[in-house]
Amino acid sequence: MTPMKRILPWALVVAAILLTGAIRLRLLDVPLERDEGEYAYSGQLMLEGVPPYSAAYNMKFPGTYAAYALIMAAFGQTIGGIHLGLLLINVATVLLLFALGRRLLGDVAGAVAASSFALLSVSQMVNGVFAHATHFVMLPVVAGWLLILVALAPGRGRRGAAALLVAAGVLFGVALIMKQHAVFFVPFGMALPYLARRRDGGAPVRALRETAWFTAGATLPFVVMCALLVRAGVFGAFRFWTFDYARQYVTEVPIGDGLLFLAEVFPGIIAPSLPIWIVALLGVVALFLDERAARHRTPLLLFAGASFLAICPGFYFRPHYFVLLLPAAGLLAGVAVETGARLVSGGGDDAAGDSGGDDRLTLLLPLLLFVVVAAVQVARERAFFFRMTPVQASRNTYGENPFPEAVEIARTLRERTLPTDTIAVLGSEPEIYFYAGRRSATGYIYMYGLMEDQPFALRMQQEMITEIEKADPAYLVFVNIFYSWSTRQGSPARVFEWFADYARRNYEPAGFVEILPDGTSAAYWDDAARDHAPQSPNYITIFKRRPGSSSE
Repeated sequence: MTPMKRILPWALVVAAILLTGAIRLRLLDVPLERDEGEYAYSGQLMLEGVPPYSAAYNMKFPGTYAAYALIMAAFGQTIGGIHLGLLLINVATVLLLFALGRRLLGDVAGAVAASSFALLSVSQMVNGVFAHATHFVMLPVVAGWLLILVALAPGRGRRGAAALLVAAGVLFGVALIMKQHAVFFVPFGMALPYLARRRDGGAPVRALRETAWFTAGATLPFVVMCALLVRAGVFGAFRFWTFDYARQYVTEVPIGDGLLFLAEVFPGIIAPSLPIWIVALLGVVALFLDERAARHRTPLLLFAGASFLAICPGFYFRPHYFVLLLPAAGLLAGVAVETGARLVSGGGDDAAGDSGGDDRLTLLLPLLLFVVVAAVQVARERAFFFRMTPVQASRNTYGENPFPEAVEIARTLRERTLPTDTIAVLGSEPEIYFYAGRRSATGYIYMYGLMEDQPFALRMQQEMITEIEKADPAYLVFVNIFYSWSTRQGSPARVFEWFADYARRNYEPAGFVEILPDGTSAAYWDDAARDHAPQSPNYITIFKRRPGSSSE
């Protein structure tokens, strides 16, 4: 292989890492959105020795909470520390995808796959600079797939292969406890050893034995997680939130409505990076037309299928779910460019890898064309990538959600409370608890379940009311913003009726923050808050416990 053919793929990957890393560093302090707030608060509690589901309730498996706890232990309990951890996870995924693509198809395919993923995963359209659980899913999935290829390499002994396959299974199992959506990747991983051995003419018994080793590893993280939750005394709560309630949540949207919603949102997701997605589509075509690419057709298409199924639970199709599709899109784009490079250089199996120094242009041309394609996305998202401040990036991405405002609210509450005080946020803004470093008076850190048309809603409302009254919080924060509640016709109103009476009897206004129509916000405290008349329908009211109140 000529020096140029060794250097160019690495140069493309390094350039993609440097570019997207610079974007992430520039937006390192973008305010946490509410999912990040949930993970950060839960991770903060874990660092204090509080087990999941005991003081903060949610339907997600606790893997991402633990990942946040590790990141914050390493880089600090700050916005920047969390997003620095995300940057490192993203770089690791890019490099692993490069290695995976090289093993499957060649250096060019690996470089294009990794670079495509780096660019797609920083896109505003998939909320790429925010540390969603989907980023934490794809790192172990890609690493696990690569480990399977290493385990099945020619000359690998039975014991060595078994150990590596168990380790690969563990990685897929880790992906599952990061987010339940990863359940669709586990059968894909189980199929890989069987497909590889059968393709190479191996014995069915050996293929099944290797699949069994992988499966054993994949179940291990879930078993360990359950054992730890039993030991912590929270398994019952875990089972309710992640199975009983989660089952209601994912069956709320009819399939037909969900598919219509997908058709509505997907064009917007791919719009800035449409040329890369077109290249990925050409990669699907190449899998059927190119003999060398066809050898990997089944696993690549199965991976794409598993990735698609992973974005479907509940049929909500939120932007960050599409991160789960991006490694598959990158690999398919790599197939297209690698195939193109071989066709341009004469079509031989080694054309894109080692055919002498006279075909430098045949390698350079496809990579240059890909760079042009990638540049289209960078140009289309240049305002977000290079111009917006972190606060502007948050507002531009999430509209009237009060994520920038949560920072000031939490800072003020931290200054006005003792570490032993509790606060209660009536709204889905758990990031306030994290910023303030104060415990929630209730385990209900999201209001959505209380508003849904599901059989537990009224019970949840009453439990939250009871917990708040028992905790007697120093401050109440009421978020009068639709996105923090997602009320709908028929939502139980018990919590609103209770709050109006409870706050009137026991609390007094201490702060008022509103989001103005131009996207800016204004904050008023103490006397200014009591005298201020709202200028916007989107506001947050902060109440202080009244001295001598009946709740004190």
